[in-house]
Amino acid sequence: MLIIVTGVSGTGKTTIGSSLAETLALPFFDADNFHPKENIAKMSQGQPLNDEDRMPWLQSLADLLVQSGKSKGAVLACSALKESYRQLLNVGENVHWIHLKGDRDVIWSRMLARKNHYMKAAMLDSQFATWEEPEYGLKLSIFQAPDEMLAEALSYLGYKG
Repeated sequence: MLIIVTGVSGTGKTTIGSSLAETLALPFFDADNFHPKENIAKMSQGQPLNDEDRMPWLQSLADLLVQSGKSKGAVLACSALKESYRQLLNVGENVHWIHLKGDRDVIWSRMLARKNHYMKAAMLDSQFATWEEPEYGLKLSIFQAPDEMLAEALSYLGYKG
């Protein structure tokens, strides 16, 4: 099983993704950890990435998913803001999508509280401008407690515990 948790920065992709991975005994990957140095430098300077910046990064994530799919699977936390990005990551029929959604102002306040992260709160508007809401997968509200979000995601995935 391959699970991709998407959403703009600050929605809790890492929190929910890592909890899913732990519960399902799957490896967890945070897409942020796979950005090349050039992308991190650009974002650290407050510059949004463009499609050209993202393509090698997305391809490496797709390759990771293909490899993970050959074993028991994995959970990937990735913004995957555009449908074209999600199509590149959609490496097989065993991909399950969970899209985290929330209000810009709530997400903004969460981002302002984060320490030591290269994605600056000021870049949130560029993420919302880029976000193309998908018509598939679970759309999970971030206005719930993390344990409630996890329970809803596990139910969606058919997990019986």
